[in-house]
Amino acid sequence: MAYVTYDDFANLEIRIAKVISAEPIKGKTRILKGRIDIGDGDERDVIIGGAQYYTPEEMIGRMVVVVANLEPRTVAGVKSSAMLLAADVSDKPFWLMPDCADAVPVGSLVK
Repeated sequence: MAYVTYDDFANLEIRIAKVISAEPIKGKTRILKGRIDIGDGDERDVIIGGAQYYTPEEMIGRMVVVVANLEPRTVAGVKSSAMLLAADVSDKPFWLMPDCADAVPVGSLVK
């Protein structure tokens, strides 16, 4: 395991977001194009992995944890402007989601 400094970690902007849309990407079976709300009217396109396990309909409405200040990257023609965080178990993502989603507003910082 490689260590990061506290300062490196402190530079990450981890937020609670809501998946507001998700759709298949033509020719791709493992990823979806998604749109998330990270609060204050900030909506972004993202790549969502695990399309072989989750339908777009299963993703819509989920509250998730994202790295909001990750440098944008284009994947499969989609400019992904955040990264959803998940535990990886045998190549299946299990999305990190607040268990108190009703009490935690979209855009809340994770510290």
